[in-house]
Amino acid sequence: MTAMNVVHMRVKPGKEDEFVAIHKKFEAGKMPGGRNFWVMKSGERSYVIVGEWDSMDALAAARPTMIENLDKLRPILEDLGGGRGLTEPWAGEVVVEMGR
Repeated sequence: MTAMNVVHMRVKPGKEDEFVAIHKKFEAGKMPGGRNFWVMKSGERSYVIVGEWDSMDALAAARPTMIENLDKLRPILEDLGGGRGLTEPWAGEVVVEMGR
């Protein structure tokens, strides 16, 4: 069953170009079971990363690779506040899929 992960991050002032460059270098499409990946700007210095996967197992297997990329991002991320830390991640199975 298709799975998705969504991660909210906020970039430190003046670091947006670096943030985008790190994601462009990250070869997300080479992760087994990965389908599509998006980096969405959701506000001033605020971004949401969205990943589409073949299954929750594929997503789970890719976590070490995703954490490795996150380690490159940590120095340029801002704490989200409210005890959330640098990222606010969500993941789960798709229960309704609507096409065009």
